Amino acid sequence: MSEKCDFGLIGLAVMGENLALNVESRGYRVAVYNRTTEKVDEFIAGRAAGKNFIGCHSLQEMVDNLATPRKVMMLVKAGPAVDAIIDQLIPMLSPGDVIIDGGNTHYADTERRTKHVEENGLLFCGTGVSGGEEGALKGPSMMPGGSEASWPIVKPIFQAIAAKVGPSNDIPCSEWVGPRGAGHYVKMVHNGIEYGDMQLICEAYLLLKEVGGLSNAEMYDVFAEWNKGELQSYLIEISRDIFSVKDEESGDDLVDKVLDVAGAKGTGKWMSQLALDLGVPSTLVTTAVFARSISAQKEARVRASAVLNGPSDVDLSALAGGKKEFVDAVRQALYASKICSYAQGFVQLQAAAKEHDWPLNYGDCALLWRGGCIIRAQFLDTIKEAFDADPNLENLLLNEYFTKAIQASQAAWRKVVSISALAGIPVPAFSSALAYYDSYRSARLPANLLQAQRDYFGAHTYKRVDMEGTFHSDWITLRKQPEE
Repeated sequence: MSEKCDFGLIGLAVMGENLALNVESRGYRVAVYNRTTEKVDEFIAGRAAGKNFIGCHSLQEMVDNLATPRKVMMLVKAGPAVDAIIDQLIPMLSPGDVIIDGGNTHYADTERRTKHVEENGLLFCGTGVSGGEEGALKGPSMMPGGSEASWPIVKPIFQAIAAKVGPSNDIPCSEWVGPRGAGHYVKMVHNGIEYGDMQLICEAYLLLKEVGGLSNAEMYDVFAEWNKGELQSYLIEISRDIFSVKDEESGDDLVDKVLDVAGAKGTGKWMSQLALDLGVPSTLVTTAVFARSISAQKEARVRASAVLNGPSDVDLSALAGGKKEFVDAVRQALYASKICSYAQGFVQLQAAAKEHDWPLNYGDCALLWRGGCIIRAQFLDTIKEAFDADPNLENLLLNEYFTKAIQASQAAWRKVVSISALAGIPVPAFSSALAYYDSYRSARLPANLLQAQRDYFGAHTYKRVDMEGTFHSDWITLRKQPEE
């Protein structure tokens, strides 16, 4: 009999192929299977040729080729297909074997599947994987949850293939997140923050273009400079690169040829919906989701643009002031808004951990996002330091570093949001971030009037600032009667 494999992978789309190649490159023998078996043969004859792989034409053949405890990872489209594969695998596997779901799965499905798989004597590992196709091949960020007993079994492989960070580039961006659906929830929050980051960068681009009058070549230089400071991140880096790409046919800047209609796969919407369920104000991701929604209404926007007017006789150059000063103001506004976005993400993680009894380590979550993933950024190191110093930190905005950073950026932030309103330039994420900051720092909000309204029309009761208890008033009887 040939040597048994260390790892099995189901699903040979580009992500699956790349992850399989990554695992094999770390010295492991890998068995691969795809429902369309021609894909298996193409992979074995192509990218996997001469490497330590076994191509399998059935799930049973793959299972038979795995050493125990077996580790079987699915990289297939989230939904019913995952349940179908799990149900096929369960009778083929033995106690102690691990089924891994590496797809973009809703955390509630992972909660359910963990229980189902464990009841059948097996282990389940719901793992968020971020980094796209390149990350899968060279080193992704991996966020494993599920059956805690699965972690020691998958840990050596996961930490071998994950991105590495730290002074010696030896800290893997893969660590146990928590039980059941915790791993996929953390991945969802990662994606939600990604939505916010991308929208904020797009708004900065729009301001620099429409108000600052920057060309794409100038934009390249600005983003290149930003990527050397506190905004250093993968998304700033690729945005810089985009401004340098020319259309092969016309020679024009390719970014200007791209239709302004954004797509979405749903994870941002999930985070927004779950924030509403938890009662936490994750306003940045919600705003970013709606920004994509209105971008999709392209034909309606074109029709409206011929009818609806914005501010007239606006001197944009006068609003902006000097180009250099305006660019720096946008940088500061982007950084302050970004801090609020991450603060909201971690507040939602804290609320979810309490709701689902997940012992999350927030510093470790920040570290998992430091490399390999889409939101990887320099200031995640500072976020980790903040939670390491105070694991119960209520909000990142209350950490001394971020408090000072917001204070230093605040004047420019307010200026940029004001200019956008005067110029009629839509910056919903910048505006939402500033409104969140101002709301969070307000000891008193106008919700007292809101509660009075609710009690007036629906007898919903209210509490008072001057005495304990719950109250209801007959507002109609007590109201001041209009004078005749």
